[in-house]
Amino acid sequence: MKGFVLGGVSSGVGKTVGTLAIIQALEDAGYGVQPAKAGPDFIDPSHHEAIAGRPSRTLDLWLEGEDGLRRNYARGEGGVDGSHPSARGTSSPAICVVEGVMGLYDGDGSSTAMVAEALDLPVVLVVDAAAGMESVAATALGFREYAERIGREIEVAGVVAQRAHGGRHEEGIRDALPAELEYFGRIPPNDDLEIPDRHLGLEMGDEAALPREALREAAESIAVERLVAAASEAAQPDASAAQPDPVDATVAVASDAAFAFRYPATIERFRERAAVRTFSPVAGDPVPDCDGVYLPGGYPELQADALESAGTLAELGELASEGLPVFGECGGLMAMSRSLTTADGDRHEMAGILPADVTMHDRYRALDHVELQAREGTLTATAGDRLRGHEFHYSSAAVDGDARFAFETVRGDGIDGDHDGLLEYESLGTYAHVHPESGAFDRFLEVLESGAGHR
Repeated sequence: MKGFVLGGVSSGVGKTVGTLAIIQALEDAGYGVQPAKAGPDFIDPSHHEAIAGRPSRTLDLWLEGEDGLRRNYARGEGGVDGSHPSARGTSSPAICVVEGVMGLYDGDGSSTAMVAEALDLPVVLVVDAAAGMESVAATALGFREYAERIGREIEVAGVVAQRAHGGRHEEGIRDALPAELEYFGRIPPNDDLEIPDRHLGLEMGDEAALPREALREAAESIAVERLVAAASEAAQPDASAAQPDPVDATVAVASDAAFAFRYPATIERFRERAAVRTFSPVAGDPVPDCDGVYLPGGYPELQADALESAGTLAELGELASEGLPVFGECGGLMAMSRSLTTADGDRHEMAGILPADVTMHDRYRALDHVELQAREGTLTATAGDRLRGHEFHYSSAAVDGDARFAFETVRGDGIDGDHDGLLEYESLGTYAHVHPESGAFDRFLEVLESGAGHR
């Protein structure tokens, strides 16, 4: 599948809005579009999905490794090529649009430039042109030449000018670009092209999707065919890699406004290997009959009243005490704790599985790629295994003095600075999010198949 990477000159330059406008432009021109996101983010991909109508692929070298990243990219092709409504009856191919993370070269372990290099995709640079013309060209040329200076094998193919007016402003940018840099159009200033934010980032795509009309207006200024011509085929994954076998197990996955931070590849892996049932703790759904439960991250602090009163978490706590394995990540860990106190000081009872009380704060407490080493066998690792993941949270967990931890933190903060992964009964809660390419979810399913939590 052909694609290109949208890299920014810095954070806050308007990559997400630019990505959404380009997706809209490609869709309107009859192309099937597979969105993707460099980095471990859950929020930007929700906006991609709101516009493109399909899950956005997560592309992170730290989480997935080079071959895993290529596999995850390639998996997107099956859901687009020949099956997208706008592509039916046309000969237009599928195009993958990869939104970068931070600035093009920023990021320890998985920068946008590293992702572009691993996939062998060209970079389209998003430059904030609100107060510049010829300087936009100078910036873009510097970003192109810097790749060679540091030995990064990527091609900066051209620019999209964010917040650029038409007329003389656009002409000044386009005319200043050297021949080796293509002008791919502009995103005009528009107050409707602003996504509200809160802690952890922007609001989710199903809460604050950008208006289609504003996106279509912006899309009119995008040079679609030039972008398509610049796209290239991505590097292929190792075809000889073994695929894991199905297991005889059923996993229940929490899915609602409190538990929305899950990678598409995680759900795909569950469905490929096991039976999957979803339920909503916010709505008070009973816990499905299952061999184990997965609680993804999300915003339990914004749904704390409903989670406390609905009854599902209380039921889950009882089942966990009887031996049902529960695995929670970040927001899932928070929901598995005894209590959750919001930043306003309101205390809410949670599932009571883990010996911890969680408190929200006004500033984030951890933000980094992490590496964990298993101290003993647990739901997601065998003793001595190392898992790579990501943490980003505004909460802290006060744990009992005799609490047991599954992991030493080789890199990252974890729960107490030195450890992550609270253990109780047959359950595990971590602040780290992991990707299925880490092997963690395969281990989880295989533990469930062993019958540890069958009911």
